[in-house]
Amino acid sequence: MSKVIGIDTSTQSCKAVLRDAESGELLASASASHPDGTEVDPAAWWVALQDVLAQIGGTENADAIAVGGQQHGMVALDDQGRVIRDALLWNDTRSAKAAADLLAEVGAESYAERTGLVPVASFTATKLRWLRDNEPENAARVAAVALPHDWLTWRLRGYGPLGESAHGPKLEELVTDRSDASGTAYWSPSTNDYDRELLVLALGHDAILPRLLGPSESVPADGFIVGAGAGDNAASGLGLDAHPGDVVVSLGTSGTVFAATDHRTKEITGTVCGFADATGGYLPLVCTYNAARILDAMVRVLGVDHGELGRLALAARPGAGGVVLVPYFEGERTPNLPDATASLSGLSLANTNRENFARAAVEGMLCGLADGLEAIRELGVEAKRVLIIGGAAANPAVQQIAAQVFDVPVVIPEPGEYVANGAARQAAWALTGKRPTWPVDLIAALDPDPQAVIRQQYRAAADRVAEQYAPGAK
Repeated sequence: MSKVIGIDTSTQSCKAVLRDAESGELLASASASHPDGTEVDPAAWWVALQDVLAQIGGTENADAIAVGGQQHGMVALDDQGRVIRDALLWNDTRSAKAAADLLAEVGAESYAERTGLVPVASFTATKLRWLRDNEPENAARVAAVALPHDWLTWRLRGYGPLGESAHGPKLEELVTDRSDASGTAYWSPSTNDYDRELLVLALGHDAILPRLLGPSESVPADGFIVGAGAGDNAASGLGLDAHPGDVVVSLGTSGTVFAATDHRTKEITGTVCGFADATGGYLPLVCTYNAARILDAMVRVLGVDHGELGRLALAARPGAGGVVLVPYFEGERTPNLPDATASLSGLSLANTNRENFARAAVEGMLCGLADGLEAIRELGVEAKRVLIIGGAAANPAVQQIAAQVFDVPVVIPEPGEYVANGAARQAAWALTGKRPTWPVDLIAALDPDPQAVIRQQYRAAADRVAEQYAPGAK
């Protein structure tokens, strides 16, 4: 029996699944935590990866491995393969000014045409520009730039600084895939290659970038092969076996809504990122900084657990009696309001109660993502159904309110590690030459029952917050 390993190296943890390459049967799984913070020493990721591999029997227990990882994180390497400084992660917003500078220098239309997106603080290019502007000595030492999954793939194959690896610092052995490269803001969906001019504009000089592999391509390691890997959202799309017409809403630390499509999208406001997927197609995506942790915050405020929060939410009517939570607790990426804070509005003596607060939290989380779906549709992308994943998706209140927020059928897949599962599918694809058709089980399917009051109230409140925190607002 051939076996494959899929890795999910996320902001919070590293997870691994060991699966049968033919049937997809889950044989083992493991997890290990990552440090908190928006800048992290990549060595911590490597320690966590070694931990989870040991838990499932080591690399000798698999024929192929692939890594799905958090996108955009800046791993800057010197000419000896050493990490120059802690990696800046996707949710580090210090590069907001750098993003604005790049946008002013290139122009939104040109940037969108060249890369499928416009720069915001999340993307790798803006972090490189921040490095150039604020740590010029470190920037001058950069010989190669990798993303988290690129760097871990490289280390898995035995590369790294002398004394820490079997094969030494061969920077030219760095590899990546289209999906993760498409989140750097210096990769072109038109040419399927890097836009070196934009890299130089960000960093100040050229550097080695990982070579792109196709969806079924692999590179050798000691005793196994390593697939191309993927960005986390692309990996979860593959894990769900998403095809055109499927829209995925992921409720994790961040919230994402993305669609599987076979055509490139371009949008100049920065609302929709024109990413590539892990299959050779495209993955237009909207990301919010705030998702499941919105519910975590309300759990703390109300002094309940998540189950009781859901029961309270379902005891309130749609629209929460006029109570609206615009949940920009940590600033927001979409809309691009990095300095915004959350707003709870519409309170009166009649509607200020636990039930309405609970429902407003769920509605606020979902409405931001429903706005994202509308933005994707405006680019000509079809939505036949919404698949909701993440821990919060199991809450009955999230499921029922989602059917009242979205206007297409809502399905809830069986809880699972879909980023790691997608990486495992990719490893099996590289091993067998065929895209796996492993089944995806569903635990709920709901017909749409849209309640207009929910979206109308949220939109009005969100517009007020945007006016307050928009660039130039006083």
